[in-house]
Amino acid sequence: MKRAYTNKKTGQIDDGLVREVVSLVQNQVQDEVSELQTEDDASTASTNLSRFRINEIVESSVPKNKGRLVGLGRRTRSVPPSSAPPPFVDPEVLTAQLKDKDDRISLLETQMAAQQTGYEAQKRLNQQMMEIMQRMYPNEVFPDVRDP
Repeated sequence: MKRAYTNKKTGQIDDGLVREVVSLVQNQVQDEVSELQTEDDASTASTNLSRFRINEIVESSVPKNKGRLVGLGRRTRSVPPSSAPPPFVDPEVLTAQLKDKDDRISLLETQMAAQQTGYEAQKRLNQQMMEIMQRMYPNEVFPDVRDP
């Protein structure tokens, strides 16, 4: 955000609101980094915050106008950041979901087989009826219904 709104000639951010937001975010990031350093006595804490955490700080600090973050636009929630780890899926839940889908597939296959059997029985019945009609009315021309 800082890079996008910085005037290339003067090196300053012209928009006062964006300037305040950038300053606020920088201060919050510095505060959080210093907290991490003081929490760890051995000073082994990382001084770098993750991009995801920085984005959270920005999102919570930047004011919204008509549903958009000032200076950033609208953030898409459906697309997770590329650095975020994939969500945890419990193997038992996944197994239960797969079993449920397998059961549904089996049921649908059974229903399709029953429909196919019913269709073939109806087709045979139609053919028998046409043969009877052709015997009853030999001079009439009937369409061939053996294979629609």
